[in-house]
Amino acid sequence: MTTDQRTELEWRDGITPVSVQFNDPYFSIENGLAETRHVFMAGNGMPDRFVPGFQIAELGFGTGLNMLTALLDWHTSGTFGPLRFTSFEAYPLEADQIETALAAFPEAQAIAGPFLDQWRSGKTYIETDDLIADIRIGDAREMLPLWHGLADAWFLDGFSPVKNPELWEESLIQQVAKHTAPNGTCATYTAAGFVRRALSEAGFTVTRQTGFGRKRHMTTAVMETKA
Repeated sequence: MTTDQRTELEWRDGITPVSVQFNDPYFSIENGLAETRHVFMAGNGMPDRFVPGFQIAELGFGTGLNMLTALLDWHTSGTFGPLRFTSFEAYPLEADQIETALAAFPEAQAIAGPFLDQWRSGKTYIETDDLIADIRIGDAREMLPLWHGLADAWFLDGFSPVKNPELWEESLIQQVAKHTAPNGTCATYTAAGFVRRALSEAGFTVTRQTGFGRKRHMTTAVMETKA
């Protein structure tokens, strides 16, 4: 994937990519893969919930680590067919930036090749034997209402609500709810009160849970009924 303007990164300790624009790391400095498994996989009850055709959606694609972690667990689960993954990203990274970031996680890097090959060629709709990934480039507030899918699980993974409030607005959370399947779930690393309230007002049943690493708490939620 190439963009008109390259997303500027700094590398903390030469390993962790940090967005210069938002002054926030793309994943935990402690262990990004373990963070994804704790927050987004376990937080959404996966891989136990996997079934053929399972749809994950995400706000904030970043380095693709969440997608690849989900794909690793999809493989382990033995679920038939490809994993379906849709993500919304306003500031996409280029293939070489993603490749450098994934070097810290050999397990994820080992399965990233087919995705990176297509991303490098400019594709944002990616199909492989085990993955159908639709990465929608642009402001999620504009792009999500145009999506016709329903997610079984959401990864809410924008930068910190303090630094990137646009990705946590009430109107966007309402769109997340509208694009959630009955009994669908969402999870996020943040336990900010206004985020939990927005999820609750959108129709989710919200729970504060133990966070990863230095974060005391995180948030999970389930859409038990649909209007």
